[in-house]
Amino acid sequence: MAFDDITYEVDGHKATITLNRPQALNALSPPMITELRAAYTEAENDDNIWILIVTGVGRAFCTGADVGQIPEDGRVIYERPYLSTYDQWEAPQEGTPPFRQMAKPVLTAVNGLCCGAGLDWVTTGDIAIASDKATFFDPHVSIGLVAAREMVRLARVLPRNVALRMALMGKHERMSAQRAYELGMISEVVEHDKLLERANEIADIVNSNAPLAVRGTRLAIHKTIDLPLHDAEILAETFRERVVRTDDAQEGPKAFMEKRAPNWQCK
Repeated sequence: MAFDDITYEVDGHKATITLNRPQALNALSPPMITELRAAYTEAENDDNIWILIVTGVGRAFCTGADVGQIPEDGRVIYERPYLSTYDQWEAPQEGTPPFRQMAKPVLTAVNGLCCGAGLDWVTTGDIAIASDKATFFDPHVSIGLVAAREMVRLARVLPRNVALRMALMGKHERMSAQRAYELGMISEVVEHDKLLERANEIADIVNSNAPLAVRGTRLAIHKTIDLPLHDAEILAETFRERVVRTDDAQEGPKAFMEKRAPNWQCK
């Protein structure tokens, strides 16, 4: 598929998706959402890809939905007839990676303004880092809309009172990258010009580990986060049991004993 509003690049076992509507501050239009979904599917289905990086160009990472393309009746635009598919009955995902269904990790590299639906990459991605020029806010209430899915997710990442402050202040208050780091919303602040370099360094480190073990670990956390502890432990063990039967699970200890780098086959 040819892309106009994003770019999709493969480098070794990494796929980088770049939001590429700088003239619109990378706001999400219906065509852009369609392209993102195609790119996620491409990366998830490509056995050569082990990790995804998502970033943006220009002074914004993503400023949420393109308000100029929201229908007057407020309905979300879909490719299929309204309410004809399951995903239309779910919470709107817009640009969000299908994190509940995918196995591969997503690294979010926030390069600038990040607000509204742009926050979804921070709250649903597996690793989130940010440029020292990045800022975070949620403008929904300032344009007459409920801060819904985005802030419900953020309230599980930030302290409740901080998330409420962001939600209720709307566009009138912004959180710096440093403050987001201090509160645990992102895991690292990077010098702006070195953001993508650092994102690739982190991705390479993740990819130096056994890819199936990485996926199993990611799923063990995602699938158990809302469960009681004992139930979560038991479910997490099922992911361990699946991976221990793989060739890579044999290669890891063998490489360790032989004092050499493992040769992961992803099988």
